[in-house]
Parts: sequence; C-alpha cells; structure tokens
Amino acid sequence: MVKIAPSILSADFVNLERDISRARDADYLHVDVMDGAFVPNLTIGVPVVQSIRKCTDMFLDVHLMIDKPVRYIEAFAQAGADLLSVHLEADHPTRIAQALDLMEQCGVKRAVALRPITSANAILPYVERLDLVLVMTVEPGFGGQAFMESQLDTIRQVRAIIDKYNPACELEVDGGINRTTAPLVSAAGANVLVAGSAVYGADDVPAAIRALREAAEG
Repeated sequence: MVKIAPSILSADFVNLERDISRARDADYLHVDVMDGAFVPNLTIGVPVVQSIRKCTDMFLDVHLMIDKPVRYIEAFAQAGADLLSVHLEADHPTRIAQALDLMEQCGVKRAVALRPITSANAILPYVERLDLVLVMTVEPGFGGQAFMESQLDTIRQVRAIIDKYNPACELEVDGGINRTTAPLVSAAGANVLVAGSAVYGADDVPAAIRALREAAEG
C-alpha cells in the first residue's frame, strides 16, 4: 500500500493546526527542517515540532535538511518526531552513523536522505539499520519545484538495494509529486510519497490525498 505524507511546508502557517487537521486522513505528516546552511532556506525548528506534536497524534516524519544533524537528533526526538531523516551529504559518514545511533537510543525511526547528486550506493553502509530511505526528486530547499524524471533511476536502484539487504525498509520520495508523477515513482519502487503543493494547493485536502493515493496505486 502506498502511503501519503503531506508536507506542511506548503501549508498556511498562520493556520497550521487547521491545515494539519485537514490532512488527518494521510499516513504521515512530513515536516521540513531547513537551517539556511545545508540548504539556502530557513524554516521550522524544534519549538514548532513541539507545538505540532501537541495538536496531532499523526506520525511525524521529520526531514532534517541541516548541516551536521547529529547535533540536533536528541532535541527533535524529544520534541515529538516519530522518524528523523538525515542527509548523507550533510556530514562525514562516521557522524551520520552516530546520528543513526542516537536515533536508536532516542526510540525514533531511522532514515537517510539523498540529494539528486548522490548515488543510490551511498546508502549501502547504513541500509541494514534503516527504517526508511528518502530520495529527493528535486534539489532540497524550496517547495513547488518541478519533478526531476532522471531520479526515477535512483529510485529503482535504491529499491533494489533495499529489497536485497532490508526488505522492511520503506522508500520515500519528495519533490514535485502530484497525480501525474505519483504513478511513476510508485512503479519505480517508492511506497511513501511526500506531497506539498498537490495537497495544500487543493481546495479539498482530503480529496487531494485520496486522489494521490489512487493515482499511485493505479
């Protein structure tokens, strides 16, 4: 079954609790954390995640687009994240491994994320420890970007690695996901689809979530 994870990056931050509630039929809630260093944008931090946790019991899929993420694993775990994803490009491999260790100690699910420049093989040192791999289908940093079709090959390659070494691991995609691209990434092997504009740009958010799921599942 395909899971849908609306990205609150596209929500109305003045009415964030309302927009989270509108997405309650989704499987996960995707929270984009950007630090202005690893990516050129600055968004949500620990206090906002704490506030989100107080207003929903949805699964919080927190995507850390931040430099040296090991520094903040405990803080985001304590704030209420259910899953944390760290970018393989954001630190030295030994520090990425330390971040995964901290996630395990904090009781949150473990994930790594790949920018479009990163090879699928980069997950090999970690894959057996992961609950999820996130493949970016745009350059991280801003919502509303066009889907990069070249990333379908990366999704297929990541799916093959997961199936070989850790079949229980989920494969998530983020960037330019809509009713046109959802079936493409699903066919390539993704089972968790992050969508921002396609969900929160719709007049009827629950209907948009249903439509994405139906498109992905064919």
